This record gives sequence, C-alpha cells and structure tokens, in this order.
Amino acid sequence: MTTINGEVASGFEPVREAFSANFDQRGDIGAAVCVYQHGRPVVDLWGGTADPDTGRLWERDTLQLVYSATKGATATAAHLLAQRGALDLDAPVATYWPEFAANGKAEIPVRWLLSHQAGLVALDQPVPVDEALAWQPMAAALAAQRPLWTPGTAHGYHGRTWGWLVGEVIRRVSGRTPGRFFADEIAAPLGLDFSIGLPTRERDRVSRMVYRPPEVDLTTVPTESVPAELREQVAAWRDPNSFSNRAFQVTDPAEMDFNSPEVQAAELPSSNGIGTARGLARMYAALVGEVDGKRLLAPDTLASATEEQATGMDQVMVIPSRFSSGYMLPTETNPMIGPNSFGHTGRGGSLGFADPEHSIAFGYAMNHIISGADDERATSLVNAVRKSLA
Repeated sequence: MTTINGEVASGFEPVREAFSANFDQRGDIGAAVCVYQHGRPVVDLWGGTADPDTGRLWERDTLQLVYSATKGATATAAHLLAQRGALDLDAPVATYWPEFAANGKAEIPVRWLLSHQAGLVALDQPVPVDEALAWQPMAAALAAQRPLWTPGTAHGYHGRTWGWLVGEVIRRVSGRTPGRFFADEIAAPLGLDFSIGLPTRERDRVSRMVYRPPEVDLTTVPTESVPAELREQVAAWRDPNSFSNRAFQVTDPAEMDFNSPEVQAAELPSSNGIGTARGLARMYAALVGEVDGKRLLAPDTLASATEEQATGMDQVMVIPSRFSSGYMLPTETNPMIGPNSFGHTGRGGSLGFADPEHSIAFGYAMNHIISGADDERATSLVNAVRKSLA
C-alpha cells in the first residue's frame, strides 16, 4: 500500500480515500492532488514514486510535466494582458503579428486562436524538432500556413500548434516570451511552483514519466468490433491524412521526448508546463478569488475569459467539445464540478480547473501517462471533491 503524505481539511476526507485508491486500484505510480476553497488549501496530498528507474520518492516539492493542462496557464497570461488593455481579443492577430496575415489570415481575431477556431491545427510541412524547440521557425511556419478550414466556421483542438500561436501573440504584445511573462507576472507574484520552460536548476526535482498504451488498440480491430459510438473517431485515427493525426504531427519526427532536458527546458505553451499540483490549483484559485490578498483576473475579465466560444463536434478529436477563450468547458466526458467550471486536461490524466460557484480550484499531476478511456483517476478525485461539497 502506497504511503499518502499531506493534509486534508475536515469534510474533504473522501479526496484522500480516492487518491489512495488511485494507487491501489487505478495505476498511479507517483502523483499529487491539491484543492483550494475560498482561496485556502483544503487538500494537499502526494505519494508514490517520482522515478521508477531509481526509486526516488515523490516529495512535497516534486515537479511534474502536465502536458496540455499547460494551456490553462498560457490562456491566463493572455487574459491578464487583455485585462491590462494591452491585448484586444477581438482584434485581428495580424494587428500584433503582421506576418500572420499571409494566406488569407488577415481577419482572424485573437479569440479564434484561443478557442481553436482558426483552422491551423496542422502544417503542410512539419518543422524539425530542434527548430520547433527554438521557437522562431515554428512561429514563422504558422504565420505562412494556410487555414485548413474556413476560420470561424468550425472548431478543432489545436493540440500542439495552439501554444506557438497564442504564445507568439503574447510575445509580440508583451515583449517577453510566454514562459518569461508567466514567470514574471503570474508565478512570481503568487509564489507558484509552475513554469513554462524549466529552469536548469530545477531539473533534479522533476518526476520521470512512464507511459502505458491503451489496453486495446481500436485501430487494429475489425470495424464491426468497434463500438458504434466510436467508429467515426476510430476511422479518423486510421486515416493518416485526418486532422486527428496531422494535428499531432507538426514536428519531424512527430514525437518529442518529454522526459528529455531539451524538451523540458524549451517553451512549449501548449504542452510542457512543469510544476506541482499545488501550483496549478493555486493559479486557478487566484482566478476565482483572492489568494493571500492577490487575484489574477477581475470578475468581468473572468466572465469574458470563460464565456463559451465554440461547441459541438470537434474536427480533431471527433467528439463533442466546448471551449471558451483558451479554457475547456464541461462536457459529459470532461470531469469538472459544475456547469460554470473551466480549466484544462492534459495528456494521460493531469487536470487543473476552477469552479467559481463553489470557489473551488483543483490540480492533479501524475507521472503514469495512461492512454485510453479506462483512466478514471482524475474523475474519481473530482467526484470525491463533489461528494465533499454535498
């Protein structure tokens, strides 16, 4: 049985039970979960193994890469610039990034980048990984790229390109890289243990990820054996030219080693945020209220930031999805507390979100990256929070 460290406030014991069960029953190796309520931590737990190769234990300050949960941090940076009047989300991207106007993109507003409506999910010519990590070659490729659908007429998850698109706007407006802006204006004032682009001095604190493929690869089974509700999605996975595949093949080679020092040190604002569950939860807590006297977004800015912008069938994920300007919104398959929740999931299970109605903020980070629909870890923790609030 895995030793669980940390504390829970009275009434939140179900979260400790669910967190322990994630190790005993649902495959967690090393993980942490944190919940804030009314600006104060009510759950702060961690346990397990940070590096299975060496046996290094998961400590209170262990850092974890959270994949696309990073997008919530990057979106927050964009909305902070909007709140300060430096960025107009309804202005054309080309206002701030003139080169972006190429190939019929002159009228695309910033808000469509944030809400996955720009049609820039893939590149006609993928960029070598080392050039993508260097930033500017990828930004230039996206500025030159033609949209793959008429912008504003559909939405599809810009799983990888989103970070360079939104990040370049942040860079043009602020004069700082998105990771530097986040560090200076969000992480430092709030004392967040979270970064986009890992400082070299923090490398030894990072947990090592372990990957588990789906127990059943649906792309290899006969079509008649695929559940009817998944057949359209599986057909997209089988098609090498589908948006579902091309969206995650924007570099050459398509896969990056997210355990490598080079990838962790680069700034990938869609996918390589590294921090603690505590840091993730604390950021969301400061979006819906004050944390130690500090609040990130005013109520009117938050209302604009979390207003639904895109809903319906996702052109990439081939399932229904909902997005505000940068945050995921609740769906039947997206575990959050209630209809006003907002946040972002990450590949393999990580999750950060807030629920303003209950003044709840949540962060979950783990190193066992589980693919497929059988991963119930985050859902079980969210259900436990909901039970604690009942």
